[in-house]
Amino acid sequence: VQSHTFAAQAAARHVARAIATAADVAQADTRVDAITQAIAAEYGMTADDLALAVECSGSGPCPGAGEIIRVTVNTDAVLPLVPPVLGLDRLARVPIEATAVQRMPRVWG
Repeated sequence: VQSHTFAAQAAARHVARAIATAADVAQADTRVDAITQAIAAEYGMTADDLALAVECSGSGPCPGAGEIIRVTVNTDAVLPLVPPVLGLDRLARVPIEATAVQRMPRVWG
């Protein structure tokens, strides 16, 4: 559970920073993919284990200049030593969520 929590927190924080410091959307997408892969590998997970969601404060395209972005990462930690009898292994999961907020530069994009 602890490693999944650390992974979710690190992914949210680093992805938010990567988006805010990218020159454009294409560079942000490339950075997000690389960061997600690296963090998942660091904590013994796969990138598919981390579900990312990016929300913006404005009504225009996301992300946009001067907006506040919120990156939320969700994952499930599977509890050890739970037998697969009657599907107990699928039920013995702890949902984990981490969120990071970052302001976009006024001249972004």
